[in-house]
Amino acid sequence: MAGRAVLLIPHRGDAADEGGLPGDYCKILAIVREADGPVQVRAVGERLGLDASVHGKLEPLRAKMTKLAARGWLHKRGDGRFTARP
Repeated sequence: MAGRAVLLIPHRGDAADEGGLPGDYCKILAIVREADGPVQVRAVGERLGLDASVHGKLEPLRAKMTKLAARGWLHKRGDGRFTARP
């Protein structure tokens, strides 16, 4: 759109549902929702098949989860773990 920025990851209130999120973000959201409680980035990475033993492999995932939290899809706790928003 000319003159307007388009967010790849919309704010939760601006989106009708999570179907508007890119596929990898939907997978992350589903994994966090399925968890029994707060999850670490490492646990999500393992579920996605990432090599969690290499710290650098998790940083892009951490950035995606932080972006989801910033846009209202997830909640980032003070201890660095994430939970799903109701």
